[in-house]
Amino acid sequence: MAANEDQEMELEALRSIYEGDDCFKEISPISFQFRIGDLEDTKAFLMDITWPETYPETGPQISLDTFFNNRISAETKQIILSRLEEQVAVNLGTAMMYTLFEWAKENQEALMEHHKPVVTTVTLTSSSEVKMHVSAAKKKEKKVQLTKAQKKRIISRTDNKGELPRGWNWVDVIKV
Repeated sequence: MAANEDQEMELEALRSIYEGDDCFKEISPISFQFRIGDLEDTKAFLMDITWPETYPETGPQISLDTFFNNRISAETKQIILSRLEEQVAVNLGTAMMYTLFEWAKENQEALMEHHKPVVTTVTLTSSSEVKMHVSAAKKKEKKVQLTKAQKKRIISRTDNKGELPRGWNWVDVIKV
């Protein structure tokens, strides 16, 4: 069989296996994304895989350079890529996408065992930015200003202590 026929058969198999699965996304007939782990999981990652023309005789191109993976350190990405490349070498010459996806799912904990989330910090560059932020916070704390009419209405409803009279919110029951 030619490489294109193998690709078509594997593509058909992948579509039938992962139909309705939100972890699998077909970008094009030769490019796929597969998420390992849940969206909320801090150890989840997204594999971006592209088939070269000679796939499966040559391995697919695997990338972890997606926005979803920004919180993963470069060292962890290298570990994941090297272990995936080992699996590609073992399965070279055969349809390997399903095998790669399932292997990554089963070994997610081992792949991410040295994972330390990348934390990006934002620093202020000048004290004027701090002053502007503090003054904006003070402006939000102001009391609501009442008009004279609103104040008169409140006073006319209350007694001299500022309390509403007993029964002010009672409803009259009317028999029909």
